[in-house]
Amino acid sequence: MTIEWTQEDLEAREEQVRMIRDSAVTLVSRHGALERARETRYSDLGLDPAIWREFCEMGWTGLRVPEEKGGAGLGMLEYVALLEELGKGLVPEPLIEGALTAALLPQAAATAHIQGEQLILPAGIGGVDQPPVCRDNALDGEVRRVSLASAADAFLVACDQGLALVDKDAAGLTLERQLQQDGSHVATVKFNNTPVRELVSSVDVDAALEDATLGCAAYLLGVMQAAFDETLSYLKIRRQFGKEIGSFQALQHRAVDLKIQIELTRAMVTSAARAIDQEFPIERIRRAVSTARVKASTAAMLVTREAVQFHGGIGYTDEADIGLFPRKVLVLLNRFGGVDGHKRRFMSLIDEEDA
Repeated sequence: MTIEWTQEDLEAREEQVRMIRDSAVTLVSRHGALERARETRYSDLGLDPAIWREFCEMGWTGLRVPEEKGGAGLGMLEYVALLEELGKGLVPEPLIEGALTAALLPQAAATAHIQGEQLILPAGIGGVDQPPVCRDNALDGEVRRVSLASAADAFLVACDQGLALVDKDAAGLTLERQLQQDGSHVATVKFNNTPVRELVSSVDVDAALEDATLGCAAYLLGVMQAAFDETLSYLKIRRQFGKEIGSFQALQHRAVDLKIQIELTRAMVTSAARAIDQEFPIERIRRAVSTARVKASTAAMLVTREAVQFHGGIGYTDEADIGLFPRKVLVLLNRFGGVDGHKRRFMSLIDEEDA
C-alpha cells in the first residue's frame, strides 16, 4: 500500500536530506576530493581503510538497514543525496557495494560489516551467467568483475544455493586483478572447494539491488554535476580574443544543454527514490529505477565528455582533473545492469502492464 506523505513528513525528510548532504560535503572536502581520487588510482587496495571506517562510524554503510538490525533505518531520498555528494568528489570507497551487502548479510556478519570491523563485498549478486556451485558447504567456480576485491575481508557470493559468505583468506580462493579506466580494479574471484562460512537465505535480494542500481544513478549524477561545475569555472577564467570564453554564445548554449540533462537526471533519480520510500507497486518502482539508471548513464557520458572538450587540448591530458570524470563514468556504466539491459527491463514491464 502506497504511503502518503503530509507536509510535515516532507519537511522532516528535507531536513534529514540536508543533514546527510552537509556531512558528506564536510567529509569529502576535509580529505581532499580530486587529490585523493588521484592518490588511490592504481593502489593495491583502491581505497583508504581509515576513511572507510569513518564512513561506517557515520552510519553510512547501514543507512538503509532497519534500526532493529543495527542500521540507521533511513530512506532512499537520504541515500541518493549521500551518493550524489560522494560522486561529486569521485570518492573511491565502495559504499554502494557495501550498502548492498549490509542489507543482505546475516545479523552477526552485518553488524561487523556496518561497524567497520570487516569489509564484505558482493560477488556476482545481480548478474552472473554461471554462478559458483555450492556442495557440502564448499564453493567451486568463479565470479568475474568483482569491484575492489583486493580490499575485501570477505565476499557475499551469489551461488546456485543462494548467497554464500566466504572469507577472502579461505582455502582455494584466488584473485585475478584487472585495472579499470579510472585506476581502480576489479578481479575474477575463483573458488576451488572453498569452504563457506555461512549460507544466506530468506533475504530480499531484488529490493537491495534496486537500491544499488538507483545508488549508481545518484553517484553518476554527482559525477556529472561536479564535471559541469569545473567546466563553468574554467569558462570564466580561460580567455581568448581578449575575453572569457564563457561569454561566447555558442559555448553558453552548449552549457545550457548540459545543465538540462543534469536536471532531468536529478528529477528522475528523486522520483525513483520517492517511489521506493512511498512503497509504490514494485512494477512502478522498477520502471522508475530503470528510467533513472538509463538517463544517468547516458547523461553522465555526454556531460563529462563535453566537459573535456570545453577544456580544449589540455582536457585530454592525464594532468587535467577534468579527465577523471569520464573515466569514472566509464567504469560505472554497466554496474548493476547496463543501459541496454535496463531499457529491455523497462519495455518488459510496460508490456506486462498492457497485457
